[in-house]
Amino acid sequence: MNFDVVIVGSGLAGLSVALRLPKTYKIALICKRTLWESASNFAQGGIAAVLDPVLDSIEKHVEDTLTAGAGLCDEVATRFIVEHGGEAIDWLINQGVPFSRDQSTQTGYHLTREGGHSERRIIHAADATGHVVQQTLERIIRNSPNIHLFENHFAVDLITSDKLYEDKQPVECYGLYVLNEEGKVHTFAARHTVLATGGAGKVYLYTTNPDTSTGDGVAMAWRAGCRVSNMEFVQFHPTCLYHPYAKSFLISESVRGEGGLLKLPPDAGADAGMRFMPEHDPRAELAPRDIVARSIDFEMKKRGLDYVHLDISHQNPTFLKEHFPTIYARCLELGIDITKEPIPVVPATHFTCGGVVTDTRGRTDIRNLYAVGETACTGLHGANRLASNSLLECLVIGKTAAEYIASQPEEPFHVLPQWDESRVSNANEEVVISHNWDELRRFMWNYVGIVRTTKRLERAQRRIHLLREEIDEYYANFIISNNLLELRNLVDVASMIVESALLRKESRGLHYNSDYPATFPKAMPTVLTPVKRRTPMAG
Repeated sequence: MNFDVVIVGSGLAGLSVALRLPKTYKIALICKRTLWESASNFAQGGIAAVLDPVLDSIEKHVEDTLTAGAGLCDEVATRFIVEHGGEAIDWLINQGVPFSRDQSTQTGYHLTREGGHSERRIIHAADATGHVVQQTLERIIRNSPNIHLFENHFAVDLITSDKLYEDKQPVECYGLYVLNEEGKVHTFAARHTVLATGGAGKVYLYTTNPDTSTGDGVAMAWRAGCRVSNMEFVQFHPTCLYHPYAKSFLISESVRGEGGLLKLPPDAGADAGMRFMPEHDPRAELAPRDIVARSIDFEMKKRGLDYVHLDISHQNPTFLKEHFPTIYARCLELGIDITKEPIPVVPATHFTCGGVVTDTRGRTDIRNLYAVGETACTGLHGANRLASNSLLECLVIGKTAAEYIASQPEEPFHVLPQWDESRVSNANEEVVISHNWDELRRFMWNYVGIVRTTKRLERAQRRIHLLREEIDEYYANFIISNNLLELRNLVDVASMIVESALLRKESRGLHYNSDYPATFPKAMPTVLTPVKRRTPMAG
């Protein structure tokens, strides 16, 4: 199958690229599951952008981002993305996204504030922004005759020129192999390939991410020869609902932005009900996520707690129901009335700040291969993502990547080899996959979590090495499956996270190593390069 552009991923990054490309382009949109199943669909808080020039400014948003990023943000990329925020929001509004209104404001929209932001600049659709945005764009996607949807299709690996012509430079991407739901691998030839597969939260035992977040794009790009950067910076969202029947339900940052207080639960004994964040940071509950998550982790370990409380019950009940209808309804289903009682919460893996090295047009080290959204590392997030900057990045880089692709001359398609299954057989020990999957996620949670030590990281590294040997052998001898592909990708991503964490001999942002608690005067990114050196991307 031949396409002008193949996009892997159905979140806001992938949809933005698809809808910004010319309507004359034949586009393939590959979704691992359905078009709905992406991290973007579950984003509650909103999108950060400077929309009120009287109360806010580009400089303030840039400064807030740089501060949250602990000195590691690329200032040029940060400024570029922030400056294009207003246009990105206008585009969504023009697509029909019904953001929450407030006629008393200059913008006509309700803007909220989240941790790390100095002003109210988060435009949102109640507390289900991602869902509303995805719903709006999905309608357009499904009615676009030039966009061909491949739901329940899994991208296996990229096809690059060096695999076909050993001495060809620079290395180019010609397309990829894709596994369909019947277990058949198809070859997709593409003039341009875009990786928008999201993050890798499933590498940890507890995460707010959907089951699709297995680092597929980062792993594929790495195996193809792209550099990756800052993989040690994994953001743990401070407030995931703690309940035996609530899988990965996020309590939005906006709850703290609207006055929610973190307190100790009854199990804390004499200190029960005590608000603890002022002891950890002068910004208290509005401190950046890394500080809040580490503070909660500290209190839980110090006191042997399973969770802490997030209390917004002092706010007006009508206000809470209007601004947090999804959170209110879900908590009520589980017997928690947020208008009358606190919410039990724990930190959980939430966002991968690092990823495939790209520029502000989404270009990677491999010609005609792009990465957008959480899969990529533009330098915006630095050592800690500022709340609600991620969807902004998806929109802005999605547009610039589409514009760059559209500006390139048309090139011929290459004749690509078909997938070879002649030397493999059906697996007879699927239990190996499930056991290895569980082992990986548990030791990553225990050894490479919110607070790290060199000894724990080295333990994780040894286990990853053993797991990779088993998985590579399995991959080479048996017919592939979704579970095997996800496990293979997760092991690659886990290895990058641990290697990057071991290279950083300091604590900065989301990476805290108790053996190196100090922070260096100068911030430097961690960049990993595949063993086989590739030609870096052109200027």
